[in-house]
Amino acid sequence: MNSNTLRIEQYETVLYDANLNPLGIPVSVKQSIANNIGSIIKYPDIYYTNLKTAIADYAGTSLERIIMGNGSPDLLRLFAALLAPKKSMILVPSSSEYEKVMIAYGSEVVFYDLDEEKEFELDVEDLISKLDSSLDLLIIGNPNNPTSKIITREDVAVIAEACKALDIFLLVDEMYIEFTDDYEEITAVPLTDEYQNLAILRSVSKFFAVPGLRFAYAIMNNEDLSQIIDLTTTKNNIATLSAIAGIDMFKDTKYFEDSRSVVHTERSLVYLAMSPCRTIKLYKPYANFMLMKLLNEDLTSSQVAEHCSLRGIMLRRCDNIRGLGNKYLRFCFMNPKQNDLMVNTILEVV
Repeated sequence: MNSNTLRIEQYETVLYDANLNPLGIPVSVKQSIANNIGSIIKYPDIYYTNLKTAIADYAGTSLERIIMGNGSPDLLRLFAALLAPKKSMILVPSSSEYEKVMIAYGSEVVFYDLDEEKEFELDVEDLISKLDSSLDLLIIGNPNNPTSKIITREDVAVIAEACKALDIFLLVDEMYIEFTDDYEEITAVPLTDEYQNLAILRSVSKFFAVPGLRFAYAIMNNEDLSQIIDLTTTKNNIATLSAIAGIDMFKDTKYFEDSRSVVHTERSLVYLAMSPCRTIKLYKPYANFMLMKLLNEDLTSSQVAEHCSLRGIMLRRCDNIRGLGNKYLRFCFMNPKQNDLMVNTILEVV
């Protein structure tokens, strides 16, 4: 029996590299789609008033600040086209999508390296010292992917103020923000009251485990840029079923509370279970995933990932992430039984 057969027949494949909510698709979304399947015969409502109201209530903002798109990459491309930055700064390690999109839109990209010796925690003062008027755009992930580190709202405000003085637009990607403890105190959404050079990106793909809905939104308080977006983008760009499902999804407080409780517990348990191992280094996580470094000189991320894949455990190798390499792996937290198998399997080989 070959290894692929062993994995498929004896173990369920679990995507620890996808960073999806372990609770899966909300029941509210399933019911909403099932009850409204006939609506696909109609074109979407170009105003999306009900959906925007649900988002505004959920995110704590106002309707006129909401910009919607078909997933985070779509919104990232929208801002790249809108801002047309000649020079952009990206913190690394971070999502490779930022660099790819900015280069595609003709922007020169420079990098700010997060210091591994500081656990990849952002040194705000040092970052600000590296900003100058040649920059047009700064992109920050909060929480950062793949480090799972967060930046406080106070620190984001300091960065936004520095960017404002230098005429730099600040794009904060909060794709994983709902997984954090005290999310309401961390999110930078309230800062849009004060800063017109700030936009917050949000996606439903990870927290609500619905990447197939292809829906994301941004929050920005800049009337001039919003008018340009309104004039240049498709009016009914959100699919009918995605819009209808989103209304119920954003009102599903039980799913929200259950998700944060499960992730908080599993994040703590996995971190505690793996911390005593001296052949790996864990970077304390704040989102629903964790970054791990292999300290054994003779072991690579490919070898660990291959060992785990035989039991259906699909980890994210970080070989191709700028600022990391073949000693790093990232994995998300699933349900307790799955996490037990993952931890035990990793510890077998490291």
